[in-house]
Amino acid sequence: MKLVLLSGGSGKRLWPLSNDSRSKQFLRVLEDENKNLESMVQRVWNQISKVGLASSTVIATGKSQEDMIKSQLNNQAGLIIEPCRRDTFPAIALAASYVYSMQNTDLDEVIAILPVDPYVDDQFFARVQDLEEVVQNSNSQLALIGVTPTYPSSKYGYIVPTSEATSNEYFRVSCFTEKPSEKQAASLIKEGALWNCGVFAFKLGYVISILKEKGLPTKYEELLKQYEVLPKISFDYEVVEKTQDIVVLPYDGYWKDLGTWNTLTEEMATSQIGKGVISEDSKNVHLINELDIPVTVLGASNLVVAASPDGILVSDKEASPRIKELVGEFDNRPMYEERRWGWYRVLDYTKLAENKEVLTKRIGVQAGKNLSYQLHDYRDEVWTIIKGEGEFILNDQLKLVKSGDVLQVKSGEKHAIKAITDLEIIEVQTGSQLIEEDIVRLYMNWEEIQENVLGVKKA
Repeated sequence: MKLVLLSGGSGKRLWPLSNDSRSKQFLRVLEDENKNLESMVQRVWNQISKVGLASSTVIATGKSQEDMIKSQLNNQAGLIIEPCRRDTFPAIALAASYVYSMQNTDLDEVIAILPVDPYVDDQFFARVQDLEEVVQNSNSQLALIGVTPTYPSSKYGYIVPTSEATSNEYFRVSCFTEKPSEKQAASLIKEGALWNCGVFAFKLGYVISILKEKGLPTKYEELLKQYEVLPKISFDYEVVEKTQDIVVLPYDGYWKDLGTWNTLTEEMATSQIGKGVISEDSKNVHLINELDIPVTVLGASNLVVAASPDGILVSDKEASPRIKELVGEFDNRPMYEERRWGWYRVLDYTKLAENKEVLTKRIGVQAGKNLSYQLHDYRDEVWTIIKGEGEFILNDQLKLVKSGDVLQVKSGEKHAIKAITDLEIIEVQTGSQLIEEDIVRLYMNWEEIQENVLGVKKA
């Protein structure tokens, strides 16, 4: 069996820590077994590794999340990069074509689709493994996992099974109900309905046959070229609702959607991350502070206080899901991003007269990592090294740099830097278009740069 994890979304309900580049699955606010902070995607990857599925797992994601996944998972995961955001049907279609044509997977192989960020016990992934046998034995077109509900919720979709279970524990699916009222949900639960947790499996041949029926390419590289014109539609609407033969496998263990601040803070092992103080008379308060200034909560209760370079949130926990309604009005660029080489934080952004802009960043490059050999057409840069040592290349010339050095890069000049020790840089950009798209990358890894720029051959 092969697994495809779907990683997307902008996570607006967890603003200001989440943004268009750093979705909720990348927030390091959970604790692993060694008391180290970890993100949802790191937690899920570790759980998948425990059941021996990591080597057969790929992650389908967009360009904006590629660097962050590589950084957080240490380049362990195979990635399928969507050239633009569409929806879950195009994403799954692209993944199926990749597994089929690039990995030469047999059409009878079972493919399981999972969101990248469920908060579950380890046994959940053992249940995912059971889907392979269910698909093979039931001769169904789709097999789903349904979570046994713990209360009547209006937030989730429900899978309504037929009344009789098979000898293998799975049920035939009667129908689906999407986000009913709490009263309807209570009635559905009495009928044996299960929460739809977005996990399902099929034989690869089923989705490949759907692509053929729609006149879409089954080869990955050809489908990639047409991706931008594929319809923006979910897999549920395009496939699941039109599929007649579906079964569901119940799971009665722990499952939770950590999509809002009030649900996320319930699973945090600590009430405070970052600088600040919570007074003793402040009850049920969580403080998450990514800024370098302290935040104090005094004599207030039932709050989530979250601060990042993107903004500051002070909210009653029960009201926190409403943040999505408000942040849609904000049209700011992401002020903090993680990259494959480290991270950067925007310190200041100013628009001047005559179409000039100034952007100041603090950049951290991890020891052994490097920025690509690149150039810019519309901006000049000044780098001040404030920490560490590195190797810097400017227009094919290499030199060592250290704390206190100031480096100037004019528009059109080729440049790269590699951290010997952890590096921190203050970068000041000036120009007419201070956007990430104004990067022409020539070579990505340091070995390529050494060989093609400096003429250093591999040993």
